[in-house]
Amino acid sequence: MSEPPVDELVLDTGPLSHLAEAGWLGVLRTVAAPRAVVITDAVEHELRQGSHSRPHLQQVLNAEWTKKHSLVSGTEIASFAHFSEFLVSGSRNVGECSVLAYAQAHKATAVIDDRAARHLAQDAGIACQGTLGLLCEAIRAGLLTTAMVGSLADHLIETKYHLPFLPGGFEAWANEHGIISPNEN
Repeated sequence: MSEPPVDELVLDTGPLSHLAEAGWLGVLRTVAAPRAVVITDAVEHELRQGSHSRPHLQQVLNAEWTKKHSLVSGTEIASFAHFSEFLVSGSRNVGECSVLAYAQAHKATAVIDDRAARHLAQDAGIACQGTLGLLCEAIRAGLLTTAMVGSLADHLIETKYHLPFLPGGFEAWANEHGIISPNEN
């Protein structure tokens, strides 16, 4: 018998950083509710390191609606070690590994945009969403409009966040991929 999923989102550094830089961090709180938003110790460390040159990261670190978590249990550490074998190179992708480890240990949903990490999540049976998937889910739930997400996506692109379309292209991309129905536009 499988355990029921935990109602938590555990986020990687990229989505948090770029949403804050684009001025849309508050939308994440709305989109995530009523789920808890978890930030692992490795992601928190990456945010702190970057906050000296990118002050918007302090908004994420100060967000009281997030839950900080250090990976300390044997299950979490073993999972982190497993994912590290595939993803970590020097200091790169430590945050992604911690997100996957937390999601696997706590049956949470990982919010990661890195393709390799998403493939590992899929192989491990971890629930995983990208930033755009989370935003499209919010459109389908009636929390956000297509126009609002289109504007948000354009602002993410301005922060040099890689998205699969050019500025102004969210709605066409979402319709082309059947992510939102025409009634939700």
